[in-house]
Amino acid sequence: MRVLIVEDDPRVADFLDRGLRAEGYAVQVARQGNEGLALAQDAARDLRQSPEPFVLILDVMLPGMSGLEVCQTLRASGFPFPILMLTAMSALEDRVTGLRLGADDYLGKPFAFEELLARLEALLRRPIQLQSQLATRLEVADLVLDRTSMKVTRAGQVVALTAKELALLELLMSAPGRLFSRERILANVWGSHQDPLTNVVDVYIRRLRAKIDEGREVPLIQTQRGLGYRLEPPAA
Repeated sequence: MRVLIVEDDPRVADFLDRGLRAEGYAVQVARQGNEGLALAQDAARDLRQSPEPFVLILDVMLPGMSGLEVCQTLRASGFPFPILMLTAMSALEDRVTGLRLGADDYLGKPFAFEELLARLEALLRRPIQLQSQLATRLEVADLVLDRTSMKVTRAGQVVALTAKELALLELLMSAPGRLFSRERILANVWGSHQDPLTNVVDVYIRRLRAKIDEGREVPLIQTQRGLGYRLEPPAA
């Protein structure tokens, strides 16, 4: 059983790490939100190939990227695994916000380790249909991405993409018609909150357009100036 802990307080992180390892969990720890996001995304890709029980323990107040942002970003990209959020904020509104963004459970600080264990065990008992929640095949018009082989075709022709181009295309295809800001793309694909003025997203969008849309009658990748990008299926 695998657990990813995203917690910036070294005392809490070490306490959880030691306690969960003693209970037989395989534990990984991140101290920043963007680092935790990247590790969770890596775990999701690994677990598509060899599913096993996995849970994310996520603090709300994190440097770089808040736990709420991490949770929202993961759920938007189809992350199906349980998320248990930790918070020192006890207000009902804060807990409701986290649950609405996709958290499965909430635990306020300070907490008893036995209660944390009980909540983890309850979350891990919930059945997760990994293959149905992470569809192995994404299709938009005549563009197809096979997530198992990571093979892309358009109109039946294979499109060769780099790893980052594949990750960007997978994000856009996961929600056809949805607008993704540069910041959201940076967080999902690069696992970071770089300066949103960086042009790395624009560079990779241009590369994708050259491979996906160039020479096609119907372009799929659309720009909303000043806001971001979407992969838009053609109007019926």
